[in-house]
Amino acid sequence: MRFDYSKEDEEFRREVRQFFREHAPADISRKWRVGAHPPARDDIRRWQRILYERGWGAPHWPVEHGGTGWSALRKHIFMEELYNADAMDYGWQSTQMVAPVIIAFGSDWQRERFLGPILRGDEFWCQGFSEPNAGSDLAGLKTTAVLDGDEYIINGQKIWTSDATIADWGFFLVKTDTTVKPQRGISFLLVKMDTPGITVRPIVSIEGGKGLNEVFLENVRVPKAHLVGEAGMGWTYAKYLLEKERTASAFLYFNKRELQRAKDIAAQELVDGVRLIDTPAFARKVADIEADLMALEWSVLRILAEEKSERNLDAVVSALKISGSEMQQRVTQLQMDALGPRVMRFDDHGEGHGDLVVDESWPDYVGGRTSGYLIARASTIYGGAREVQKNIIAKLAFGL
Repeated sequence: MRFDYSKEDEEFRREVRQFFREHAPADISRKWRVGAHPPARDDIRRWQRILYERGWGAPHWPVEHGGTGWSALRKHIFMEELYNADAMDYGWQSTQMVAPVIIAFGSDWQRERFLGPILRGDEFWCQGFSEPNAGSDLAGLKTTAVLDGDEYIINGQKIWTSDATIADWGFFLVKTDTTVKPQRGISFLLVKMDTPGITVRPIVSIEGGKGLNEVFLENVRVPKAHLVGEAGMGWTYAKYLLEKERTASAFLYFNKRELQRAKDIAAQELVDGVRLIDTPAFARKVADIEADLMALEWSVLRILAEEKSERNLDAVVSALKISGSEMQQRVTQLQMDALGPRVMRFDDHGEGHGDLVVDESWPDYVGGRTSGYLIARASTIYGGAREVQKNIIAKLAFGL
């Protein structure tokens, strides 16, 4: 098979690349490159506003809600160039996750109230799905929401809630009916994070980041108007959310960028006066990963080519998740191999958000690499553990 971009798509790539070169704030890109997490609210807002003013605030949304109308291939080019420029992968929880659900299933009032602030970067969101005993198995969640007049009263706990400390709103899966099959009793609620009864407790992750959190909800009152769609349909909406970006689970753009970063490091690190990239042993490691990453990319491109297909791709998406998460670990491990003793250092995340204090006496390419390697250990767990994904493949692809 031979794949070539059209002249129009190549021109589009040049346009996007030039835009990022001229408009992506260098200070934000540097913090993003070294892994400062969670990003500062002001940084997210500034970058999202730049994209919004260019008309690129949410490329994957329908045009009538502020999207671009690009083909799947042009969205792919846009994301590839975004990562190549070290520009912030903006507003994931907001633009990529909750917004498509509101567009597809929300009320007219919800679309009017929430989509504009998301698109402009005025409001940020977090995702309240996982619980201490319900991670990959969301059907087992215990957080309840009881209807009391025109309000739901929520009680329970969420965990691993990314960016909860900087979020204005959260989208939560809650149990509204305990008498039916677990999947049928779950609802999708939009909750303001400063509502009385909500307590956010940061969790310091293995690399020192402070983006993960526990969220406790005690008699939290939420207007009934904040229920998305129908009560009891939250499981369906959550599946829609997780399947909307069929190829995102491959982390293709991250993996391609980080492999290139590993090669760049190896081109500067010397072993007995020889560039590491030129040594046979390291070159073999690069070749092995590069071949597998190329196969992953072609798998993603095949899915993009079926953008309008109704074929059930759940098993394929699970396969992409397994390959993509394992690839994250492999490319960051390759960076560790390239850095050698330089990996034995600590990047201080400080007390605030969006900060990462690195040792300026080290080469610029060292900062944040160890942190990235450490957090990538979780890539085969979050978003649906590898073992769960294999069960999905066994059931859907092989009927086991």
